[in-house]
Amino acid sequence: MKSILIHPCYFGPIDLYAVLAQSSGFVMEKHDNYQKQTYRSRQYIYGANGSLLLNIPIKHRAQKTDKHQSYQDIRIENAFKWQRLHWKSFEAAYRTSPFFEFYEDEFIDLFTKEATFLMDFNLKCMEVVFECLGLDFNFDFTEEFKMAPETLNDQRDLVNSKRETKANLENYIQVFQSKHGYIPNLSILDLLFNKGPSALEYLQSQKLSLLE
Repeated sequence: MKSILIHPCYFGPIDLYAVLAQSSGFVMEKHDNYQKQTYRSRQYIYGANGSLLLNIPIKHRAQKTDKHQSYQDIRIENAFKWQRLHWKSFEAAYRTSPFFEFYEDEFIDLFTKEATFLMDFNLKCMEVVFECLGLDFNFDFTEEFKMAPETLNDQRDLVNSKRETKANLENYIQVFQSKHGYIPNLSILDLLFNKGPSALEYLQSQKLSLLE
């Protein structure tokens, strides 16, 4: 089985982790250009009013000499207190969930220590998720950008927040489900805070044709 090729994400959606939990290994794309409106800088959680978008603000270049900018060079705009806002949003959404307090200490440092580069911050976010799931966060970076890598299972489109879900994910109980119905494929945090240690078993049991 080929290793999976993905982009580092701001935590990332559930189907991404279903792919990773069932793969034999993965590689992180390091040499792509940054694109807006993707899971590189956003995630969706289940808030009191339904799906809630949380977006990391990005520093804009003073002079736009080139319309493309490398993802690894993207800096976070910390003039906005986005970390405090995001953490308060997590608390409002998941404080009453079964496992928020169980994992709270694992995540809070990410939102109290200022971050500089988006990719570095995303890698830390994903590392904490892997630790909570009980998975090894072992991977390689790409050495160059290839449009069609022959030796890897290219799943870089998983970073696209506008795509269709990559799996027919099974439903699980969500905090505000009785008010707004079930919302599929939210941030992996939604699964963790609602299912806790059984989240890994859930991810490993989902049917994924893309790994066949």
